[in-house]
Amino acid sequence: MSRLLYFICAAVLLLDGGSLAAQVYTTAEPLRSHVNYLAGERLSGRKAGSEGETLAADYVYDKLKASGTVLLTPREGQDFSIETPQGLISSRNIVAIVEGTDPDLREQYIVVGANLDHLGTQTVTVNGQRVTQVYPGADKNASGLACLIELARMAAANRYMLSRSVIFVAFGAQEEGLAGSWYFANRAFTEIGSVKAMVNLDMLGHGGQEHPLRVYSSISRTILEALIDKTLEEPVLVPPVPSDGIIRPSDHLPFHERGIPFFCFTTGAARETRTVRDLPSTLDYDNMGRLCNFLFYFIKTLSSEKVMLQSGAPIEVKKEEGVYSTSDCDRKPMFFNGDERKFLTEWVYKYLKYPRDAIEAGIQGTVQVGFIVEKDGSVSNVEIVRGVDMDLNEEAAKVISISPKWSPGKIDGKAVRTRLVLPVEFRLRK
Repeated sequence: MSRLLYFICAAVLLLDGGSLAAQVYTTAEPLRSHVNYLAGERLSGRKAGSEGETLAADYVYDKLKASGTVLLTPREGQDFSIETPQGLISSRNIVAIVEGTDPDLREQYIVVGANLDHLGTQTVTVNGQRVTQVYPGADKNASGLACLIELARMAAANRYMLSRSVIFVAFGAQEEGLAGSWYFANRAFTEIGSVKAMVNLDMLGHGGQEHPLRVYSSISRTILEALIDKTLEEPVLVPPVPSDGIIRPSDHLPFHERGIPFFCFTTGAARETRTVRDLPSTLDYDNMGRLCNFLFYFIKTLSSEKVMLQSGAPIEVKKEEGVYSTSDCDRKPMFFNGDERKFLTEWVYKYLKYPRDAIEAGIQGTVQVGFIVEKDGSVSNVEIVRGVDMDLNEEAAKVISISPKWSPGKIDGKAVRTRLVLPVEFRLRK
């Protein structure tokens, strides 16, 4: 089918009020309503541990319950605490499920997630006056939460389309070191070994040529394109662009660390994102509706694949005398009050240099690097756990080996040696 004919046919299906597509499609108005509340003045920027984040969690819980999903947490959520430089804060995850219909596959899971929190407020001095600024977080990430709510509704209403079970999670405290997604993947969800893929919804509020829907993934470009092509057989209008860029850490990272394939969908940051101007009025809700339609059918495709595609066997953390994994720690190692995400974005990718020989040879891929954060915060025992090419391996190991000191992991308040394994991405741009 030609691309023009494909778009015409898809448009006709979506306009047909009695069609299957009309039953699973969402529109701009419910998405606008969700974002208006989640990025509204009452929630004050949804800072992790704040009343605003709690109100956001309550809202998501109520909407998921009303949509017909089965809630796996009480309204208080899957609660956890985080030790921060400002003190101990409490946050939560909200978790719901739509059970699959295939007896052979329903005990396997696709996790769909979006984060609850944002930056909160900041007090600044303007013309000698103290002014409180609110960071509404409409795009980051009320947009992802709005899509999560609508996707859960669509999945519950069309459960017969799903072979595997789909779990919807609103993660708390992303801004505090991906704490909610890390807690879910490492502590709270006991059947994590049965999760076959993770879909992360992170900033979906824009569109057009400047902000096309992009998907970042840990699986090969060939396999990713095959999944997208299969989804395009459905009545969808917004095919995503597989990204060749560096995979930016987000709530998919704790799943990636466990060897679970992930797919991070985003329209990217706009000028307003993470500023006081990130308001509900700046988002493209019609496009968000089209994105949700594609995402539903993409999740259906993942749910129905008889043999799920792996991003590689889970990375085995070496067990050494007196060395712990991050999941063992009460507080995992921190990099300048941030987590692995901050380490990758503000250190590794800032100083990483793509070897010229690898560029000329067209070599790219993910180097898995293991290392120990010692009790004094220094980095030691850097090694390649899963390599790609000698030059890429050496460059990744070199940048990590010269890392500044971390704050060490702690168990019962005492510093311990902690081993981490992180993915270092080398991607060539077209």
